[in-house]
Amino acid sequence: MRPLSTPAKTLLALSLAAAFGGFAATAIRDGLERPAHAESAAPAMLPAVAALPASVDGQAMPSLAPMLQRVTPSVVSVHTKQTVRVNNPFADDPLFRRLFPNVPQERINESLGSGVIVDAEHGYVLTNHHVIEGADDVSVTLADGRTLKADFVGSDADTDVALMKIPVQNLGGTPLTALPLADSGALRVGDFVVAVGNPFGVGQTVTSGIVSAVGRSNVPGIGFQNFIQTDASINPGNSGGALVNLRGELVGINTASFNPRGSMAGNIGLGFAIPTNLVSGVMKQLLATGEVRRGTLGIETQDVDDRIAKGLGLDIPRGAAVTRVYPDSAGAKAGLQPGDVILAANGQRIDNGEALRNFQGLQAADAQVALDVRRAGKPLTLTASLREQPRALQGDALDPRLAGASFSELPEALRRGGVTGVRIDKVARGSRAERNGLREDDVVIAATSGDFADLPSFRASLSKQPPQLVLRVRRGNGGGDLLMR
Repeated sequence: MRPLSTPAKTLLALSLAAAFGGFAATAIRDGLERPAHAESAAPAMLPAVAALPASVDGQAMPSLAPMLQRVTPSVVSVHTKQTVRVNNPFADDPLFRRLFPNVPQERINESLGSGVIVDAEHGYVLTNHHVIEGADDVSVTLADGRTLKADFVGSDADTDVALMKIPVQNLGGTPLTALPLADSGALRVGDFVVAVGNPFGVGQTVTSGIVSAVGRSNVPGIGFQNFIQTDASINPGNSGGALVNLRGELVGINTASFNPRGSMAGNIGLGFAIPTNLVSGVMKQLLATGEVRRGTLGIETQDVDDRIAKGLGLDIPRGAAVTRVYPDSAGAKAGLQPGDVILAANGQRIDNGEALRNFQGLQAADAQVALDVRRAGKPLTLTASLREQPRALQGDALDPRLAGASFSELPEALRRGGVTGVRIDKVARGSRAERNGLREDDVVIAATSGDFADLPSFRASLSKQPPQLVLRVRRGNGGGDLLMR
């Protein structure tokens, strides 16, 4: 056979490159340029894809399937229905209602989420508060397809934990299966975890990943936080589902995922779950009273900047500087003073006032707390027994001009959005507060009585009733100033 000329060799190589890629073409060109030999040339090695073997050295490859066979019957789908009024500007017009009597005034909103059976004997199911918030009807679908009506036991918006109860008698099938709760405090970054839930309503789905971080508390728009962060895929519908370890034990309740384009844009490996150690404490309180009682030190703080750090003899600007200690509070009894800087609580680092507030929000009333304090640049350890945070204050107990209004703390998610102040829970019809223009769900953000950021400081600001009381109110997207008469 006549040998190919050099241009012909190059042309052939380029043609092969276009068809098969540069790797194969280069190998063939090199072979053409080498002198011919009688022995066969070694064939070029092309990349290949191989499946995992069924066994290695006689041992079966590890699989999550046996563990998941025990776990998945405990994870349920949660279906909620809520009746909402249609916002029709003509709905209250008698003529419009007479002309169009069949125009619906209400509609049914439906949503899907997930839940976890944690007590098979009594039928208790954990989920997220936001999954069942405002629902008129809640049902639970088990992994085997049975659907059961769920009764509300209690919920806590600030930790996003809710507890339901489903029937355990006359189920007509396999008994309920509960997941055991693990010690989430033993989790380490890098531990393998598995998320189980009902994303986008497609049905029970399992995803796996690792623990990316623990103690995460800087997720925007969510209440008190101590999250497990994971790259196991958590999507809308997974909320309330299970995060389990490789032993099939519950380590967290999936609650949120973060995506700058919004949760419906899909998962990008930033998922968050509420650790079981926190969930367990909330669940015990919900079972006992149907609500959560939180502890507080009864102090006001501010963040430590460079100027404050220098003035207080601190090496670096961090911590929560105490600016006020309320009389007869847990902080006062523990010996806290204005000017003290709290650097840690129960061994947990406190970088600023928000971190201290988040820590207190995760503690029960009467909890014992060890505080690492700096006073005049010297270290000091104090022990405090937290006291219950006031849940609501009646207006007439604050100032007669507020009679008929009930004030409460802002939801923590709203506070993390930068809003400070207090919320008006209720306004009695015909009351002085109503005549002064106050309405339910108003947020009072400022007053002529003095500065305040929350319920205790609002009460303190009104300890000396001002001659003229003006409240700055935020209402929906608007607001204004109201003179209390």
